[in-house]
Amino acid sequence: MYTFAITIEVILSILLMLAVLMQSSKGGGLAGSFGGANLGTVFGVRRTSDFLTKVTQWLAGIFMILALVINLWLLPRGEQKQESVIQSGPPPAALPPTQQAPSTPIPGGK
Repeated sequence: MYTFAITIEVILSILLMLAVLMQSSKGGGLAGSFGGANLGTVFGVRRTSDFLTKVTQWLAGIFMILALVINLWLLPRGEQKQESVIQSGPPPAALPPTQQAPSTPIPGGK
């Protein structure tokens, strides 16, 4: 279920990005690059703006609700409660290696 929800979340995020990019800004935006300029001739300029605004609002709302559902109920949790790095304190200091003579002679060594 978790994988399915994440997949839907990714698809929603891509659709939301496309809906935002299709909206024309004062300077024309990226709408002309992706064919958004032609949407005005199909629906009319005002209806296209209203349609893209509604689609963006719905997609954003569904995206946020699904993100909350995933984090509250679907997020896989381990059985053990993990302590944070801040709570656990600094790691124990590593002891320096002891100086020992090599047990085998070094070839070519004096």
